[in-house]
Amino acid sequence: MRHIEREELKPEESDQLLLLPGGHPPLWNHMDSIGPVGLQQREGAPGCSQEGLPCPSDSSELVLECLQQFKVTETQLQQIQASLLGSMEQALRGQATPASAVRMLPTYVGSTPHGTEQGDFVVLELGATGASLRVLWVTLMGTEGHRMEPQSQEFVIPPEVMLGPGQQLFDFAAHCLSEFLDALPMDKQGLQLGFSFSFPCHQTGLDRSTLISWTKGFRCSGVEGHDVVQLLRDAIERQGAYSIDVFAVVNDTVGTMMGCEPGVGPCEVGLVVDTGTNACYMEEARHVAVLDEDRGRVCISVEWGSFSDDGVLGPVLTTFDHALDRESLNPGAQRFEKMIGGLYLGELVRLVLAHLAQRGVLFGGCTSPALLSRGSILLDHVAEMEDTLCPSSPLAGAARVHALLQDLGLSVGASDAELVQYVCAAVLTRAARLCAAALAAVLSRLQHSREQQMLQIAVATGGRVFERHPSFLSVLQKTVMLLAPQCDVSFIPSVDGGGRGVAMVTAVAARLAAHRRLLEENLAPFRLNHNQLAAVQAQMREAMVKGLRGEASSLRMLPTYVRATPDGTERGDFLALDLGGTNFRVLLVRVTAGGVKITSQVYSIPEDVAQGSGQQLFDRIVDCIVDFQQKQGLSGQSLPLGFTFSFPCRQLGLDQGILLNWTKGFSASDCEGQDVVCLLREAIGRRQAVELNVVAIVNDTVGTMMSCGYEDPRCEVGLIVGTGTNACYMEELRNVAAVAGDSGHMCINMEWGAFGDDGSLDLLRTCFDANVDQASINPGKQSFEKMISGMYLGEIVRHILLRLTSLGVLFRGQQTQRLQTRDIFKTKFLSEIESDSLALRQVRAILEDLGLPLTSDDALMVLEVCQAVSQRAAQLCGAGVAAVVEKIRENRGLEELTVSVGVDGTLYKLHPHFSGLVAATVRELAPRCAVTFLQSEDGSGKGAALVTAVACRLAQMARV
Repeated sequence: MRHIEREELKPEESDQLLLLPGGHPPLWNHMDSIGPVGLQQREGAPGCSQEGLPCPSDSSELVLECLQQFKVTETQLQQIQASLLGSMEQALRGQATPASAVRMLPTYVGSTPHGTEQGDFVVLELGATGASLRVLWVTLMGTEGHRMEPQSQEFVIPPEVMLGPGQQLFDFAAHCLSEFLDALPMDKQGLQLGFSFSFPCHQTGLDRSTLISWTKGFRCSGVEGHDVVQLLRDAIERQGAYSIDVFAVVNDTVGTMMGCEPGVGPCEVGLVVDTGTNACYMEEARHVAVLDEDRGRVCISVEWGSFSDDGVLGPVLTTFDHALDRESLNPGAQRFEKMIGGLYLGELVRLVLAHLAQRGVLFGGCTSPALLSRGSILLDHVAEMEDTLCPSSPLAGAARVHALLQDLGLSVGASDAELVQYVCAAVLTRAARLCAAALAAVLSRLQHSREQQMLQIAVATGGRVFERHPSFLSVLQKTVMLLAPQCDVSFIPSVDGGGRGVAMVTAVAARLAAHRRLLEENLAPFRLNHNQLAAVQAQMREAMVKGLRGEASSLRMLPTYVRATPDGTERGDFLALDLGGTNFRVLLVRVTAGGVKITSQVYSIPEDVAQGSGQQLFDRIVDCIVDFQQKQGLSGQSLPLGFTFSFPCRQLGLDQGILLNWTKGFSASDCEGQDVVCLLREAIGRRQAVELNVVAIVNDTVGTMMSCGYEDPRCEVGLIVGTGTNACYMEELRNVAAVAGDSGHMCINMEWGAFGDDGSLDLLRTCFDANVDQASINPGKQSFEKMISGMYLGEIVRHILLRLTSLGVLFRGQQTQRLQTRDIFKTKFLSEIESDSLALRQVRAILEDLGLPLTSDDALMVLEVCQAVSQRAAQLCGAGVAAVVEKIRENRGLEELTVSVGVDGTLYKLHPHFSGLVAATVRELAPRCAVTFLQSEDGSGKGAALVTAVACRLAQMARV
């Protein structure tokens, strides 16, 4: 791995070429030192014209004038960076303009390797190295195995194939593939092939890619506009030798990125400078308009070789660039690539050398047929000439340059070799700086989209320009530092030209497919269909009927002795008490024609009181009431009082409630089995000169219904979905066997958290539910509540994550101690993770705070787990509500029922999708009921006061 230290650049260096091979200072500093010896004429040389040749004093100025065209200032680089970045962002939004011509093409590679990939893969590379084709056999060994070098073979593509019919090209590829495999001793059954196709394509899937246009000297007919994967498959089938599945099509840039060695952190940028040039990077999927996807990441091929903004490229295009473009196969296209790509650098050098020779600066003013022939100087020639500029062996270097130039039929003077090297360095340095400006645009995009002050990123580099020209990377690094100071970049050379990366794309796709199957297998039991939900509805309906009759049932169906909901005529001042946890509230509720006004105060219940004697607990409650009355100026007044007591009770009347058992950390003695209203009245009696009229005891579900009922008279159902869950509703009194009377209504506290304790839900319970139940304080009880409520959903998710980790699907199979900790995964995390407003990086931050270092793939899978668990909870809750409203409708013999449900609870209120899923399930299972859900505000306190107010109203009516 190559990592350049972040050092300060001198101001005067910013507008200069940064480096010459061998550590030489900037090129422009050398121009004045070029002596007249190398500029002298050669008298009588064949093919030379002496007329008009410059005198020695003019030569250095001509060379400087010529090479000055290749100088690109820092300001120009910044303009190119900004323009390219703007073009990238426009293209991502689907607003690309022909002027910029940058294509941001999704590659459908959604994940980078994490080192566990294994298996044998075949790779076919076409277009990565110009006029050749390569076939590789790649074996991946996972994290534990040793590295196995790929076996490969390169085949030269004849010119007539590069320019002929498309079928001929793909038949040639299939033949080479077959020839390569014939020579291998390995088992070649069921082969998976990754196809590296390094040309601009429009991908619509990992194995579907349509060629947009040929580049790099190819011009085969009948291919542009067609799926190249299908063309290869057809050719393999015509060949008939092997059964090969073309699993993925990848360009060389993506292959370079994916081929990074594991252990250096995620490599999320690929950069290739070979015959052509391109880059790719991992973009947030939500930013890619054509995908219509809001989660995860996708690798984008920038295709920056086609960048052609005349506003910023025009000033840096030389006369030589224009000449090269005119003589190319695609005039006017790929303008940026023609300044950087290896296919063109040798030609630019040739044009410069021919120009200088014709001006009399080089070779004594003589040219040669070879020098004037297009394609006579190649990238390899430039590399050899540039590499010889080394102080340690200048004579040997000069001799090599002499030999190369003489092979072109040129007569080389004493200083010609050094001048030619400067030409090579000028062309290459400009290419490196332009490439750096483009890379800086990509890095700026990543840094901005991920909202990181300092982006730490690894960039995989590949291609013969990097391999043959070490100075190219050095210039690139320093220029990137200059243009993107907010990015800390590690440059990692690619392995075997990206072939391993193409195999890795195939392997990652295979791994993700296998992990997807395991994920679906584990989440399938949570995905309930209509028939399963309808069965839950029917079972709950049956349990309701049995409970109302007093028969054995998992639903207690407890009468609350609340016989009516508010009708809006209630008036007066009422006290309300709310005891349901470590905080105790006292409220003054004033009900007027203008609405309800509430004044309240919170008092703490110390742990020693909550777990002490019952007398001590209720004395504390009365002390709080007296304190509140004094502060509100109510001392001496006997106001009607409603008592919200959120513990399991069996009511014998509106003001009689037998405590069945303490929960929520309370264990006060001598209370269970006692009437809590009597215990309160006894405490009032012990406190002299205090008069309190306790009218009603209410649980929080009934309070919620009554609170919403004051706002909407159609509210006849109460629902709590928070830490626990419960429901109540208005039942026909004639159906309530425990209470005498045949007319009117009675609110029934269903205590539906225990639904299924008789085994009726066993078919829906998963092994994860069983794990949570076994570790709970009440195994075998509250079955419905343990599948729905906030106390348990996070634990269910945690157990699923443990299972997926053990299968290697998550966290690379590495168990963490934090994930083993019970209750570490709070239900609030489900609400946060499933929030539509959060990007995936925020989801990752939430999980990483739990000590779960994870990839984007892991974050997506955790999201899916949360969605499955919360969706099942909401659907089961909806099935229960559907059973209740259908019961009300049938009780009243109605074809259509319009009813409202009052709801409270943090899970229902805070989860981004829970309420919508509940409502959708009710519509599906109870289509003849028009149900409105109302969120309760202060149902526990306000509801208790309204129960009291309704009771007072009914009592007054009875007296009248």
